[in-house]
Amino acid sequence: MTSPVQVVRSTSPLCEAAFYVLSGSPIASDFMDWNFQSAEEIAAALHAGEVTSVELTEEAIARIEREDKVINAICVPDFDRARAAARDADQARARGEDRPLLGIPVTVKECYNIAGLPTTWGMPQHANYVPTEDAIQVSRLKAAGAVLLGKTNVPLILRDIQSFNEIYGTTNNPWDHGRTSGGSSGGSAAALAAGFGVLSIGSDLAGSLRTPAHFCGVYAHKPTLGLAPTRGMVAPPAPASPIDLDLAVVGPMARTARDLAMLLDVMAGPDPLTHGVAYDVALPPARHERLSDFRVLIIEDHPLIPTGSAVRAGVNRVGEALVDEGARVERRSPLLPDPTEAATLYMLLMMSNAAASISIDVYEQLQTRAAALSADDRSLDAARLRGMVLSHRDWVEANNRRELHRHGWRRLFAEFDAVVCPITPTPAFPHDHNEGLENRHIDIDGVEYPYFDQFVWAGVATMPGLPATAIPAGRSPEGLPVGVQLIGPMFEDRTPLRLAELLEQKIGGFQAPR
Repeated sequence: MTSPVQVVRSTSPLCEAAFYVLSGSPIASDFMDWNFQSAEEIAAALHAGEVTSVELTEEAIARIEREDKVINAICVPDFDRARAAARDADQARARGEDRPLLGIPVTVKECYNIAGLPTTWGMPQHANYVPTEDAIQVSRLKAAGAVLLGKTNVPLILRDIQSFNEIYGTTNNPWDHGRTSGGSSGGSAAALAAGFGVLSIGSDLAGSLRTPAHFCGVYAHKPTLGLAPTRGMVAPPAPASPIDLDLAVVGPMARTARDLAMLLDVMAGPDPLTHGVAYDVALPPARHERLSDFRVLIIEDHPLIPTGSAVRAGVNRVGEALVDEGARVERRSPLLPDPTEAATLYMLLMMSNAAASISIDVYEQLQTRAAALSADDRSLDAARLRGMVLSHRDWVEANNRRELHRHGWRRLFAEFDAVVCPITPTPAFPHDHNEGLENRHIDIDGVEYPYFDQFVWAGVATMPGLPATAIPAGRSPEGLPVGVQLIGPMFEDRTPLRLAELLEQKIGGFQAPR
């Protein structure tokens, strides 16, 4: 029998590294650290035989076991099955197979059903709920050959832009452990920033892909509403039905823009339960291939909440890069749908969804409070309260107004190719676990504002169902990541993704936390 040391000390760079870690010896200078390589680079290395999936997986597991104690991104590890999947991937490659993600270690947001693993959405009463069937996106990852390392942490019922719950605790930002990694895909963003897996999948209704990417310095893409099916991304113990969600989407997270596009290709396409058979999604190509050809509208201010100086600097850095490359850049346009009305509609629609499952007693109390509002109260707080008790009649009226906004965006995108704007008003903020989101505040350059109001930037793309790509755009004076979102035309996801790739080449992209 081969000794354990002989198993570790193979001729591969990853196993050599494992030996040096175990022995306490210095790591050899020719050691290749794959933990922060892109999926594209790793796929090429796997194809060339420079590394195996088993080696990649063992190194990822070792890194998680070594470093996740202080970050707490991986809340449900699945290492034994990951090792088996890695062995299967290597055997498949030896047989000549070559699938898009074959042998690449990835993570999955906790809210997705994975057969045999708990799905809790952070709810203690469902801590022992274990589905028997994979979510459709998990099935697609596996069919593409991915190696699933485990699940990443989320907030309670996914309803926060911080990731903490009573079951799994708090996920810390890899850049500053005293700050949030974001939410609700905060565990996935932290995992990517910390080198725990190459790719991840999350979901987004109130910026839940984009905000963690912004806070952790990685990439994320909120697809066009309906582009990627959500079956099996469902709160327990509800059945995994093929429901068309209003506002909410599932989408990819990565450390490069090209990896986002690769993973979106795996995720996109209709659910065969509702469309008979799955078919390829023929998304149109990106409108342009050079920065100089893009027509971009820059929006750095919102009428309902100020933009912090660090985020403003990130937006302007992107704007200056575009101008430097000869792109057509505008700072205002009469074609932009009214952002105040858009934010109000977003709050109405989002909260009507959120309140659908509350008890009748609470619902009646909310009705009483909403009835007491002045007709002249047009605040976001009032919109949120009205949304929680929205009648079907009023929802239809709000939905009709949403369609008018979608038409306005179509007109805008006849003149522009993308819109650049903030994701939230600030970089990652210190952990704030005070009870009730309505009682919290966000500090913007020394002034406090209602916590919920920062969601208006997420709603710019979410309310009309537009695609939006979150990209790194520099650092704050404190050294925290700052991101912006690139919003594109509906079902033209490849346009903001291509713009993200070109900007990555121009201004740089992901950097590992220091």
